[in-house]
Amino acid sequence: MKKVIIGLLVLKLFTACSSNEEAQYIDVPLATSKPSNFPDAVYNYGNNPPTQAGFELGKKLFYEGRLSSDGLVSCGFCHIQADAFTHHGHSVSHGVDNLVGTRNTPPIQNMAFQSVYMWDGATNHLDLLSIIPFTSPIEMNGNFETALNMMRQDNTYRTLFKRAFPDGLINAENMLKALGQFMAMMVSSNSRFDHYRRGESGGQLTSTELEGYAIFNQKCASCHATDLFTDNSFRNNGLPINPQINDVGRYRVTELEQDRYKFKVPSLRNIEFTAPYMHDGRFFTLEAVLDHYSSGVTQTPNLDPLLVNGTTLGIPLTASEKSKLIAFLKTLTDHQYLNDPRFAEF
Repeated sequence: MKKVIIGLLVLKLFTACSSNEEAQYIDVPLATSKPSNFPDAVYNYGNNPPTQAGFELGKKLFYEGRLSSDGLVSCGFCHIQADAFTHHGHSVSHGVDNLVGTRNTPPIQNMAFQSVYMWDGATNHLDLLSIIPFTSPIEMNGNFETALNMMRQDNTYRTLFKRAFPDGLINAENMLKALGQFMAMMVSSNSRFDHYRRGESGGQLTSTELEGYAIFNQKCASCHATDLFTDNSFRNNGLPINPQINDVGRYRVTELEQDRYKFKVPSLRNIEFTAPYMHDGRFFTLEAVLDHYSSGVTQTPNLDPLLVNGTTLGIPLTASEKSKLIAFLKTLTDHQYLNDPRFAEF
């Protein structure tokens, strides 16, 4: 954390002292240490080493509405920090010209530790992820040449690209790399649960929360695995299929019949603030989510075997167990991340 703050101060100092000078590449590496309770990062930092200048460029791009066709919708439009970078209150994403998608906006957190992205796993590379929402006609509807020309005519962007990359070029590769650097640094690892796991101050859990954790380990951790709370797999969790949309999930990418109606297992981190839930945002409360798993699972093609118990479907949960589970899930809220000025728009 100290290295990041020092990097920010160095960049601001350089900017203040060189406003009338030719911008040049600045190599101020950012620390990418792994939280001790996390698995190893998947992202290859060596291929795109995060620097302070690259991070600052990525942040500006993340909140840049001019990248979209209507000049308003940025990445940050649908990924709001206070809501763990989700689109709180919107069941599905809203894009340019108020067009509506079919899937809920997933949170942005701990991206460097994930192996695949999007509800259907449409990409497995963080630096390429932004292409999907940027070019989607119902999200940003962006055009690379239009966006690059806009930035080439902007003095601020010309300066930022020169500082962020040795070649200083304003091109699609550097644009995507900067966004990748920004997202790679978006690590949420300081919830009360994290402090508990690492034996740190502020990590005390109540008896109810500990009982919820035990229930979680017994009934939920098979899919929501490790302290990332996802195994990065694709599963059908028995949601009744919406016939108006008939979202086939992972099948849309692989065209393998065994992937029909499977969606990526989401992380549960900051889940207190990421409602609505599921790939289509159909549930607005954690209580409704647990009600689904205890009594709402339906037999659909490729239903996950973990949800089949002989002749019954779902995960048996009493009202008391649900209450304790929710108490535990709220210990996964990382208020430091939700308020970290490094990731804020202003």
